[in-house]
Amino acid sequence: MTVLSQIYQHSKGDFLRKLFTIALPITLQSIFFASKGLVDVMMMGQLSETDIAAIGVSSRALFVVTILIGGVTTGGALLTAQYWGAENKKGVRESVALAWVTALAAAFMIVGMFATMPEYIMMLATDSAAVIALGSDYLMITSFSMLSLAYISSVAAGLRSVHEPMVSTLFSALGIVLNVLFNWVLIFGHWGFPALGIQGAAIGTLAASMIEAAALYVYLRFKTHLLSFNMSDVISVMTKERIRQFLSLSLPTTFNFLAWAGGLFAYTAIMGQTGEAGLVALSVMTPIESISLSLLVGIANASAVLVGNQLGAKRFDAVYYQAMTMVVVAVVVTMMTSLVFFALRDPILNMFTVLEGETRALTEIFFVILCVGNILRSLPTVLVVGVLRAGGDVKFCLYQDMFTQWFFGIPLAAIGAIWFGLPPQWVFAMFFLEAVFKWVSCTYRLRSRKWMKNLIEA
Repeated sequence: MTVLSQIYQHSKGDFLRKLFTIALPITLQSIFFASKGLVDVMMMGQLSETDIAAIGVSSRALFVVTILIGGVTTGGALLTAQYWGAENKKGVRESVALAWVTALAAAFMIVGMFATMPEYIMMLATDSAAVIALGSDYLMITSFSMLSLAYISSVAAGLRSVHEPMVSTLFSALGIVLNVLFNWVLIFGHWGFPALGIQGAAIGTLAASMIEAAALYVYLRFKTHLLSFNMSDVISVMTKERIRQFLSLSLPTTFNFLAWAGGLFAYTAIMGQTGEAGLVALSVMTPIESISLSLLVGIANASAVLVGNQLGAKRFDAVYYQAMTMVVVAVVVTMMTSLVFFALRDPILNMFTVLEGETRALTEIFFVILCVGNILRSLPTVLVVGVLRAGGDVKFCLYQDMFTQWFFGIPLAAIGAIWFGLPPQWVFAMFFLEAVFKWVSCTYRLRSRKWMKNLIEA
């Protein structure tokens, strides 16, 4: 049979339905999360461009540690998906419990760092005293939300793996609605509360995350859900073999996520070298970028679940050709999404009333570059985040991201910004160069089939 006929044979039936059934709730969850950042920027934008820059830089720093926790819980998600495919419910619950314990330990370290030296973190990306002062207040308060995120992220990863992503999506929606409401009240001083500005945004974020985590916990306990683990599950999974297995997956993935997210913060610092206009434009584009990539992220995470299920059930031929289908779907969907965003660029940017003159013109150019750059990211994202990592190919994903980002993309962008003094739009375009290399390496790795591993065999 030809490759095309094999792809059709293994992807017909309800495969695409399953893919989008899992992908769409994850997409909604990504949109909710990104919309929160967009609303924050819009609210702070009603105060000043300095506030926009402060929340943009501090949000990047928070994004780095959020990704770190996501990397920790991904180790649990990889195991959970394969245990689910093998119909091992005890393994599913215990994997989520172990992911929570590890994520909570990471969260405490993050709180200790951000609460004690937020100014030094802000200074990595900007030398503006006003931006540093405002951003430090935001970082110090919101760092405590990482404790709630450890539970939310662990359970959400587990729910995706057992094909119930809508549960975490609904609670994520609750958290976002509360966050926006609290921020509106506390930033501007409505309903008798004092106008706290960026500190109000931080307090609102912390309060909303605590309520979201508590509500999700109560719901799972009330439903006697499979993922409603207790201390006996935590104790039973704390064995040398299980911890070793978990860490063999989560440590490379966590370092991969941390290095990648740290690279994004490095890009922000590089943009800061081009001037405040470039930093403001990048701060505006960050939440827009997250929303525009939401469907791609949803497809990538759904791919990870389906690939994990198939590998757990040892359906190796099917998963190889289904992975090819996932790539095609991701590229086509991202192209369509980019076209829609390009058509809506003016209405979207008109929401940022504080943008004027040079900053507005620069942001418009950034928007066009982003639409093209997202297409370049489509294939690497679905393969790295979804297919390859689900097969336990975590070291390849780590080495590839480290090389393409830290030894290729970041140095070139830094040289362009600092040595050659390129304008912000050219520097922003250089942020996407790493994706070009990944097209070649990811395609080669997919075709090698070396990523196809069953992770739960004795």
